[in-house]
Amino acid sequence: MTLRWFGIASLFVVFLVGGCGPEGRKGGIASGTCDPGKKRECYGGVDGTDGEGPCHSGTQTCGSDALWGPCEGQVVPSQELCGDGVDNNCNGQLDENADLDGDGITTCGGDCCDSTECTNPGLVNAGAFDAPGNMVDDDCNGVVDDSSLLCDQGLVSNSSNALDYAKAIDICQTATMTEKKWGVISAEFTLADGNGAPAAISKAIRPKFGSGVLPRGGVNLALLSTGAAAGRGDTNPAYQDFQDGDFFGNGTESGFPQDFLMANNGSLPNAPGCPEASGTTANDPVMLTLTIRVPTNARSFKLATNFFSSEFPEFTCSPFNDFFVVLLDSTVPGNPADKNLAFYSSGNGTTYPVGVNLASGNTGLFTQCVNGSTGCSGTDGTISTCIGTDQLAGTGLDTADPGSCDSNSLQGGGTGWLETSGNVTPGEIIKLRIAIWDTSDHILDSIAAIDGFQWSVDPATPGTVILRELAPGDEE
Repeated sequence: MTLRWFGIASLFVVFLVGGCGPEGRKGGIASGTCDPGKKRECYGGVDGTDGEGPCHSGTQTCGSDALWGPCEGQVVPSQELCGDGVDNNCNGQLDENADLDGDGITTCGGDCCDSTECTNPGLVNAGAFDAPGNMVDDDCNGVVDDSSLLCDQGLVSNSSNALDYAKAIDICQTATMTEKKWGVISAEFTLADGNGAPAAISKAIRPKFGSGVLPRGGVNLALLSTGAAAGRGDTNPAYQDFQDGDFFGNGTESGFPQDFLMANNGSLPNAPGCPEASGTTANDPVMLTLTIRVPTNARSFKLATNFFSSEFPEFTCSPFNDFFVVLLDSTVPGNPADKNLAFYSSGNGTTYPVGVNLASGNTGLFTQCVNGSTGCSGTDGTISTCIGTDQLAGTGLDTADPGSCDSNSLQGGGTGWLETSGNVTPGEIIKLRIAIWDTSDHILDSIAAIDGFQWSVDPATPGTVILRELAPGDEE
């Protein structure tokens, strides 16, 4: 099945002409060329609701650019408000409170498609996310194929509010335990084992990392680091050298995530042929935990991740494989047994956790680097899959370091943008834990950029792959 991914943070509202969508909802506002100054009637609500209750059409005017402008003055269906004596959803009935489709959301509770007149009424309600392009008002807000506005504007870089980091990675809606709608129920920062507070410098919200790592959605991204979550020149928190600025990282310690550790027989997983980590301590850890109610029509999600480390190239395939994990607690079968979605599975079934050891064995997922010798302080090797260093520019990791493995070495390297996916059960409450820590010691820091969270109506293949850039007109 072709996967169709739909973003949470977009600036555009799409209105499509005519034709019932796959869920029995449609739009009626057209775009296109026209004669300047011409006016016409327009309506963006569901077919058959114009003239029912308070709903009525509006007027579109052709602008000087010969394009139709917005539909002004229209009133489209809204959630039925029981007890107000108004047919808010414009279906010809007053204050009805039914759940005919059995999706757990009544008409008064925000279900605008609660009958067999809709193709799949159980997927259309106030608990759904609006999937652009399907000509369906999935979330019952009265408009077809709209999507959420940006929610990561105006966030301060050194925010201590974990909910701000959910916004920074483009999860734009909040909810409570008692509400039916989807959204972030709670957010918190801890150390890797779920206890204690991380160092203040270990997290940041930025419009970019360096000059080459730009947001995948919205205007900001989140950074988590075992040192300072900053590139060269950044403040609040301020930049510190990944190798020499602070010999002891950010000074915190904890255990590893216990369920992740136990699912791997009491030790951290590693790239094939590389030595195991030493000790049982997560050094300089930071973990963002989000409790989220899943939309009633979502089957999976993805987010963009980008891992950088100054352990490269010297300590590739060594016990110092700094870890980045995306742990998902969900009821759906098929996700990894250890809950970690930040892994790459090769064609022969070999599994590599996301970390500097992705550079071992030429997996192809460590691409922001200089080809040449690796592991000169660990297990000797070479890498030939580096494609450039543009995403290292301005980070501090682009500093020349000719004394490390060979004369061309830089202070570090990175994966480039990856895509991490996991499956979910519609309407369930999941827990998503995103964490990074130094392994085996405190020195030589790593950092991860996270952004572009998106729900999908289709199931996904859990894990991490290279993020594929789409050409104009392409569709995933």
